[in-house]
Amino acid sequence: MKGKLIILSAPSGSGKTTIVKSLLERIPELSFSISATSRPKRENETDGKDYYFLSPEDFKEKIQREEFIEWEEVYANRYYGTLKSEVERLWNEGFHVIFDIDVIGGINLKKSFGERALALFIGVSDPEILEERLRSRLTENEESLKARLEKAEEERSFSTEFDELIINDKLDVAVEECFGKVREFISATLNEPGKM
Repeated sequence: MKGKLIILSAPSGSGKTTIVKSLLERIPELSFSISATSRPKRENETDGKDYYFLSPEDFKEKIQREEFIEWEEVYANRYYGTLKSEVERLWNEGFHVIFDIDVIGGINLKKSFGERALALFIGVSDPEILEERLRSRLTENEESLKARLEKAEEERSFSTEFDELIINDKLDVAVEECFGKVREFISATLNEPGKM
């Protein structure tokens, strides 16, 4: 039997990446799905570990060849997507696949895989918390910060399309809540086969 999918989506700065890392440390049957992106690689990132970094042209070619389960142009000429080959590789290795993915990508994965996927939306109780976290990263200029905050506002409106909303105002509490939901989901019996 093929594995399951755990989807964590959130506006930038909500803490989903930190939660995913914690879940990977604590649940050995999970493996991380590496997304593809056309955005430039940051100084501390590694191709094939953090993302598969593609040029916009290469990304568009893979779209044409239907090599993605889902993809989206998140910002102008900045594409993100999940390669079919990545999920198949992890399932074939016996893992359940965990995703750290943008909100629209998360919704699309949930629609594609139905009961085989658990979709968690990570949010914060106050937009000011998000702004504070993004500023503390020191990776954004004012223009990109404004764009991320506007996008976060839009993304919050999709939280009801996820199986669960987890509020991450206190990281340790959010991690424990996610851990419990994921453990329960992994041990449950599937009713509906997912598709690829």
